[in-house]
Amino acid sequence: VITHDQLEPAPTNGGKQWPLDAKTILKVQMSRPSTEVNDNKVTVGYYGENGGPPIDQAGVFLTGIGISLDVDADRDGVVEKNNPKKASWTWGPDGQGAILLVNCDKENPFIAVEDCQDDKVYCKEDLEDMSRMILRTQGPERLPAGYEMVLYIPMSDSDKVGVFYLQNPFFGQRYIHVLGRRKLFHVVKYTGGSAEMEFFVEGLRFPDDSFNGLVTISVSLLEKLAEGIPQTPIFTDSVVFHVAPWIMTPNTLAPVTVFVCSVKDNYLFLKEIKNLVSKANCQMKVCSKYMNRSDRWMQDEIEFGYIQAPHKGFPVVLDSPRDGGLQDFAIREILGPDFGYVTREPLFELVTSLDSFGNLEVSPPVTAKGKEYPLGRILIGSSFPTCAGRRMTKVVRDFLYAQKVQSPLELDSDWLIVGHVDEFLTFVPAPDQKGFRLLLASPTACYKLLKQKDREGYGHALMFEGKLGICNQVKIRSILADQDLKSSNEYFQKCIDWNRGILKEELG
Repeated sequence: VITHDQLEPAPTNGGKQWPLDAKTILKVQMSRPSTEVNDNKVTVGYYGENGGPPIDQAGVFLTGIGISLDVDADRDGVVEKNNPKKASWTWGPDGQGAILLVNCDKENPFIAVEDCQDDKVYCKEDLEDMSRMILRTQGPERLPAGYEMVLYIPMSDSDKVGVFYLQNPFFGQRYIHVLGRRKLFHVVKYTGGSAEMEFFVEGLRFPDDSFNGLVTISVSLLEKLAEGIPQTPIFTDSVVFHVAPWIMTPNTLAPVTVFVCSVKDNYLFLKEIKNLVSKANCQMKVCSKYMNRSDRWMQDEIEFGYIQAPHKGFPVVLDSPRDGGLQDFAIREILGPDFGYVTREPLFELVTSLDSFGNLEVSPPVTAKGKEYPLGRILIGSSFPTCAGRRMTKVVRDFLYAQKVQSPLELDSDWLIVGHVDEFLTFVPAPDQKGFRLLLASPTACYKLLKQKDREGYGHALMFEGKLGICNQVKIRSILADQDLKSSNEYFQKCIDWNRGILKEELG
């Protein structure tokens, strides 16, 4: 009983009385589910000022229904019952909240698109990519007349999440699509007693500038008050998922598969790569001339990453909007079972060389300014902040920033003709506690080496000798005498030094 904002428990024997006042509120809470409809009753007696027997009585019949919508909120791979933090979400190894994978691989070889693009489940492997959600209920054999349970999502999440339900679990199993896209709600069949209904949830979209990655699924018990009046919720339970971000992998990790193009003039190159791959004990996949259409720049077309949840993880290829001869390679040759695909295409922006993925790198794990980046930091080539130069297209940058876990860092690469960060930096493994070294190009170091060779009597030696048709052959002394070339390289060194300062500060 609540009187004047004071809460006081009412004894079951009716020995306590309260004044009949507009501010007196009686709240009733069930301690356990009912076994039958209306199997509990609360009686209220009304007494006169002089005491004595009650002058009137009122009673209300109660039916208790236990409802709990549950997910793996503590990220241990088990869907626990009624976790108190299931409707919230926090980052980190000690964080809480369920994780959802974008179902962006393709289990069925006879369909042309990713699994998240359709509303069907073709095999159990498809279900393994999804997160489990269990609706637990307990109560009488049937709901009281006029009541029903509804599972639903907000309209804003309808293009971000899909939910499937196992129909006929014992005979002729069939997974039906109950939520997502054009389906905002699903009336749940109440089965009575103690029951568990298992649902499978898939992500449809990665986080982006208009989507923070969080989706909410709710179940409500609805009450019908009167004919012609909409049902109203008398109880709601909700869970929150976060779509797993796309995580880019650094090139300091051990290689698994090397992708390379076969074109008309690189037979010897392929032969040498094959020898290296054999020594590294990894696989090699060659993209044929028919597929690459004379486009040899595999590094510019695709970038590899992965997505991870407690129950599953798999690699995902990010396809560049550059769309050269390799345009169809990723979706035709890489997308498949447990290998996902994602791309971002600008609608109106002009795609430039900076949208190729030679302009996209990621560092190994680093600590900078007291903050840890256990998955490294993404590096993007851009233009100097005060210049109106080229930049990576907005939809790709927005996608990379929205993943959050690798905090992108933009560098100045617009001073290069092609404009890719991999033209002047790379990371290599190192056998120490840090585990890697950042290598930077240095025109100054090159000039120092050429001057040394000139002093040693090699000034007339030809550079690029034997590379006819690829580079102009030129003497070392001629390069040193070219003042325009020297001035250009002094400018390039200043650009690299500026980037080096940023990298030292932001990568530690």
